[in-house]
Amino acid sequence: MDTNEELGTAAHNVQSILDSLSEGILTLDDQGRITGINRVACDTLGVTRDKALMKGCLCVLGERFCGPESVLFESILKREPIRDYEVEMNLVSGVRRVLAVSTSVLRDAQDREVGGLVSFRDVTEIVSLKRDLGRKYKLHNIVGKSKQMQEVFGLVEEVADSDATVLIEGESGTGKELVARAIHYYHGTRSKNPFVAVNCSALAESLLESELFGHVRGAFTGAVRDKKGRFEAAAGGTIFLDEIGDISSLIQVKLLRVLQERTIERVGSDKSIPVDFRVVSATNRTLADVVRSGSFRQDLYYRLRVVPIRLPALRERRDDIPLLVQHFMQGFRQETNRPIEGVDKEALSALVDHSWPGNVRELENAIEYAFVKCQSGLIGLPHLPAEVVSGTSQETLPAGSLLPKRRHRANAHLVRERTAQALQATGWNITKAAKLLKISRTTLYKRIDELGLEEPL
Repeated sequence: MDTNEELGTAAHNVQSILDSLSEGILTLDDQGRITGINRVACDTLGVTRDKALMKGCLCVLGERFCGPESVLFESILKREPIRDYEVEMNLVSGVRRVLAVSTSVLRDAQDREVGGLVSFRDVTEIVSLKRDLGRKYKLHNIVGKSKQMQEVFGLVEEVADSDATVLIEGESGTGKELVARAIHYYHGTRSKNPFVAVNCSALAESLLESELFGHVRGAFTGAVRDKKGRFEAAAGGTIFLDEIGDISSLIQVKLLRVLQERTIERVGSDKSIPVDFRVVSATNRTLADVVRSGSFRQDLYYRLRVVPIRLPALRERRDDIPLLVQHFMQGFRQETNRPIEGVDKEALSALVDHSWPGNVRELENAIEYAFVKCQSGLIGLPHLPAEVVSGTSQETLPAGSLLPKRRHRANAHLVRERTAQALQATGWNITKAAKLLKISRTTLYKRIDELGLEEPL
């Protein structure tokens, strides 16, 4: 191979590597002309490589991105790099996008300045989500733009200023206590008074009775003094009875009387104490089914279910997942001070496609896990829990499976695309491609065979 062929091969390999990157890349000469552009930049800006090369930055990128008064122009002119500066611009197609732009100076082998490098990411969706979080898609700490969650928001607003008892039903991890707190704190007359939460499934019957209604001295062994119960502690405010479907028949009888008469009797006493309270209860079971089974009193059920609210499982409102991811990322950024900018497309696709048996709580845990694994930049597939990346929940992968078991074809397509890109970027060098994919050479060979990939001639 002669020198020209070697240079051509090297240039092709460099272009392949640039095309495999998830960011748009432009290189400019010292006259501001485009000398290089990768695939992502072409796709984002709506131009072809042939039409962009050697054209002026202003011609291709426009006034707002590269005009005389733009930050990018100033950065290139003064040789002062910028990082993740957000630019809102109209593309050639007429679509308006927000790009996070970074610049750096290019130097030759003699360390002379010969131009600049511009990289950018399309952050339109992230910026939109941030704006949405500050507007109509957030109620207290509840986040959602789906039709189901907007209906929940409407119910919360309607019931907040009343004293009606509310029953919240939903799977574990859907945010039932968040809804209860929103009902209490949303401009209601009780919002300045206590919100008292009780997990009814965490205590034995005798302990739960004392916890709810209080006791007097000597009522049982260890009762050395009078104690107020949670109902008294919630006077003027709201008592939240979580996992209400798990209470015993004895507690059901006592609770029914409390709701009917608005008085409580401490354990060991026959004195009635009037208490002003509002009851919000929750269960991860379908309480109507528990009533039909004979385990829960029908009259108590109707007392609790004056206003029913059903929280959908996360898999039923997948459109909310990007918004929830942004919400959790904001919190963990403040908590950890890590410069994590967002989630890349592959990782977000995996998050949206996962079945989320643990619902919103599981999603929050997954983002927290990612903040442990990722130090800066974008969260990618390697930073997510294994069950999210593989598309599995509590199931196990079949023995000998090389490809992750995907619940959706889109995820399987991502595996094929990433593998093909790595092979193309490395000129089908198996060692380098396996290193890029962070798998062994043997696994890569088997994956190529399983995916039916063929090296181009």
